[in-house]
Amino acid sequence: MGKRRRVAERRRTRPAVIAGVAAVVVGGAGFGVYALYGGGTAAQDDAAAAKAKAVKTGPLSATEVTTAAQRFLTSWQQGRTTLAAAATDDSAAATTLLTGYTKDAHVTGVTLTVGTRAGDKVPFSVKGTVTYKGVSKPLAYDSALTVVRRAADGKPLVDWHASVVHPDLQDGDTLVTGASGTPPVKALDRDGGEITAAKYPSLGTVLDGLREKYGKIAGGKAGVELRAVRGKASKAKKASDKTLLELSEGTPGTVRTTLSPALQAAAEQQVTKQTRASVVVMRPSTGEILAVANTSHGFNTAFQGSLAPGSTMKVITSSLLIEKGLASADKTHPCPKTFSYGGWKFHNDDDFEIKGGTFKASFARSCNTAFISQAGKLDDSDLPRQAQQVFGLSMNDWAIGVPTFDGAVPAQSAAQKAAELIGQGGVRMNPLNMASVAATVRTGVFHQPYLVAPTVDHRTLATASRTLSADTLSQLRELMQYTAAYGTAAEAMSGLGPDYGAKTGSAEVDNQEKPNGWFTAYRGDLAGAGVVQAGGHGGDTAGPIVASLLRAGG
Repeated sequence: MGKRRRVAERRRTRPAVIAGVAAVVVGGAGFGVYALYGGGTAAQDDAAAAKAKAVKTGPLSATEVTTAAQRFLTSWQQGRTTLAAAATDDSAAATTLLTGYTKDAHVTGVTLTVGTRAGDKVPFSVKGTVTYKGVSKPLAYDSALTVVRRAADGKPLVDWHASVVHPDLQDGDTLVTGASGTPPVKALDRDGGEITAAKYPSLGTVLDGLREKYGKIAGGKAGVELRAVRGKASKAKKASDKTLLELSEGTPGTVRTTLSPALQAAAEQQVTKQTRASVVVMRPSTGEILAVANTSHGFNTAFQGSLAPGSTMKVITSSLLIEKGLASADKTHPCPKTFSYGGWKFHNDDDFEIKGGTFKASFARSCNTAFISQAGKLDDSDLPRQAQQVFGLSMNDWAIGVPTFDGAVPAQSAAQKAAELIGQGGVRMNPLNMASVAATVRTGVFHQPYLVAPTVDHRTLATASRTLSADTLSQLRELMQYTAAYGTAAEAMSGLGPDYGAKTGSAEVDNQEKPNGWFTAYRGDLAGAGVVQAGGHGGDTAGPIVASLLRAGG
């Protein structure tokens, strides 16, 4: 839109004590933490007390960072949980997780090796052994901590987060070793080929979700593993438990998905072209998801992201305006440089204007004011109802086979209501949602996307309560086809017509130099959408990714 903004044994020898000084070096990292015992005079004590009254502030020195980090790491390696926790800024949470590291996760022989400090951040590697009922396996991974200064007394402490203990943990999560509550699954693509994270890096979180959902009904048998068990906060984000180390293999059950091996491979390759890209491709006529990929593999933005969709939201808004008689594809429609509503002044990109142009021209060029100018004629609940009733969004009822975020279009008023019309304000979407929007326009009917056929577990798919009229649908397709041929999506969609349609988008994000670039499109019986975070204009960033996959799908 426009302007708005990753087996050694623990040493049992005692540290040497020389002249009242104890020195411990962790993992040969090259720096130590020293503790002095006794020997101070009364005058020295008084001076120290006076100095303590002055709370130290300002940036941490290199010595403060390394000393605080070493104090924590040394205590953790030695199994001195209370001391390690006291070296953090949340001793209660640290005590719980560090105690569980030995008691529940059954990790022993921990060796911590410190890496090179970078400012207040200290990386380190972890090696140990996980042992459960006579079965042992080495554990190794990399982590990092950050040192902060406590405001109350200026003391340098480790900034506590569960990720310090293991990078795959979120705050509130725990580590547990035992018989896995859920048997493993072997996921298959639509052609029967096995899906693995090694082959398709983006599908790690999807495989976790498939196991959680289908492990108990897919015919497998549980093994023994170390896993991250999600806490309340993670579950609220629909995060699945994650296997970190498999001590003994279970017998996997089989789950077939709708993924196309060719398109999935292509999607994996396409997202590597951008730093933070996500994309989804689906079949409009059925709702089958054919590909999903993310540049980053820790969180499935394509399915679970919650981002302002920018001008791709204008597809839904346009359907509303046409239905209400507030716009018509070939009729003249205002597109001034700016338009004020609800106390906000809204701009077009570079303050362009279209004099005497049609609504189709405004849509194709992504004129913000063409939509903002109609805000006063709409009720606060009009856009939310349109998204729910026609496009099946924002009702939290999709059941695709793994966790998803199903879009949000809250009822808002004044300037926020106007902002939602152009995909800002409180509107939140992800590529799965916007691919579904394009698919609904292509077929005229909302088909809930799915990754696993509902017949597998007899679940009910979400539906929309109504469809667009034939006239409104025809005009909406005309808008998207024109944009793909002559508008902001033309370069990306070149050579893919004539049975196609597209819409670009750019969403402003606070404290982000470049907007998120969005693109949603359909071609024949394929629909797709993508976002490149902080990438810039959607036609230049997400557009080539989506268009390439529509072309590859034939």
